[in-house]
Amino acid sequence: MVHHLNYPDGSGSPEDRLPEVIAVVGPTAIGKSAYALELAKACGGEIVSGDSMQVYRGMDIGTAKAGPGERKEIPHHLLDIAEIDEAFSAGKFLDCAEKAVRDILSRGKTPVICGGTGLYIELLLTGRKLSDGTPDERLRAELFDYAEKHGAEALHGMLAEEDPEAAAAIHPNNVKRVVRAIEICRRSGMTKTEADRRSKETRQSFSSRVIRMTCRDREALYERIERRVDEMFSRGLENEVRELCARGLRESPTASQAIGYKEFYPYFDGLISIGDVRAAIVANTRHYAKRQETWFRRMHADETVFV
Repeated sequence: MVHHLNYPDGSGSPEDRLPEVIAVVGPTAIGKSAYALELAKACGGEIVSGDSMQVYRGMDIGTAKAGPGERKEIPHHLLDIAEIDEAFSAGKFLDCAEKAVRDILSRGKTPVICGGTGLYIELLLTGRKLSDGTPDERLRAELFDYAEKHGAEALHGMLAEEDPEAAAAIHPNNVKRVVRAIEICRRSGMTKTEADRRSKETRQSFSSRVIRMTCRDREALYERIERRVDEMFSRGLENEVRELCARGLRESPTASQAIGYKEFYPYFDGLISIGDVRAAIVANTRHYAKRQETWFRRMHADETVFV
């Protein structure tokens, strides 16, 4: 069944109403996957992963990817669509996710977006397009080299000349964002500010309902994270990472940075203990969860679920 946007004043015929997409968002280990699965069962939906690392084949345990049982109950989309040596970006996600959503809606089903990669989900729901386009690696290298030689303030001054509004919004020490803003100016012929403004004018052909999951007590979330990490270890996370490293994980442009995987590299090199690996995964996951909470608090949520 397809849910529809409810007009506050009751106006608009059913034919005019946009089909609805539901998004279940929140920090890692909060229980999004189980909640989304039950929701999809109840509303006749199919799940679209909104996780930047679940796209990779073989990265199963460390990403808490839905297993064969869950996938048999409810169709899942955007899982296992890339090899670990592939670079995967927000742009690629948008292309794949929009196709999946259109396919699900065309069959009279409700797309249930489930994940914790805030940028990906926000772009999909708002219909905004990435304004920076295909990276210009040569230009980026030149700009980073300029910052290295002349300092971050000098690079920021360059941005201030080309896009004063963007410069006012970006701290000079955030060299990466400064470089991206200058790159947009040089490649698109418009300022980043104008590109962002235009992208915000785009809207999707569906309405969305966002369900945000969170904990009232942050310590409760941290306990969930510790339990999940222990469960991953008991399920064979170390062997999974070893096998992926044998396939080139450490050289991957994107997958190599996944939490739950990168912490093993110094252990495999004999530099730290397995206990150190676990501690690092827990600490990095906590930091990531805090960033996710900040992102999703900023997003509009139609409903908040406390666990």
